[in-house]
Amino acid sequence: MDEFWLWFQTGFTHITDLNGYDHILFLLVLCVPYGLDQTAKLLWLITAFTIGHSVSLAMSVMGWVNIKSTYIEFLIPLTILITALQNVFYFGSNQTLKMPINYVLTGFFGLIHGLGFSYLLRALLGGGSNLIFPLLAFNLGLEAGQIVIIACIFGMGILLTFVFQLTQIQRAKIFTGLAVLLAILLIGLRSVDLLKT
Repeated sequence: MDEFWLWFQTGFTHITDLNGYDHILFLLVLCVPYGLDQTAKLLWLITAFTIGHSVSLAMSVMGWVNIKSTYIEFLIPLTILITALQNVFYFGSNQTLKMPINYVLTGFFGLIHGLGFSYLLRALLGGGSNLIFPLLAFNLGLEAGQIVIIACIFGMGILLTFVFQLTQIQRAKIFTGLAVLLAILLIGLRSVDLLKT
């Protein structure tokens, strides 16, 4: 049981660590268009992301998929930018909440983020033969951390509403605009890394 909690904590701290701001930023842009009254729809979207990154995390750790980390590190801010631009395109409408393509796209982005998580896990596992147990515990830790991040995002939204009297759409526009700028900056920085390889 101690080994389970070790891997669980590793997954939890990996996603909640502020050094993993790109994953946190993706969750932020994914969540901001949704109000508390749309929690069920958001949970389905988060489930699509979870399925995506769970599948690619497992495939990568098992050695079935091997993509250079520089490509993944470039693609992650691209997923942030596309999700943020999708928010901008659908602001003020419910279309984004009804579109099945949104769930497919989010699941696909989950695949990319899962590959990003896998590099840490593979490095920690080394050449170990028992992969299933650490993989499961690490993934459950990631999910618990993701829930904490989403709860913080909603809490921050409620606080901003109370302090600055912002509507949910106004909050979403502010956070989405900041996410677009940060994603473009990250894409530029990681393009430089990509060109060096």
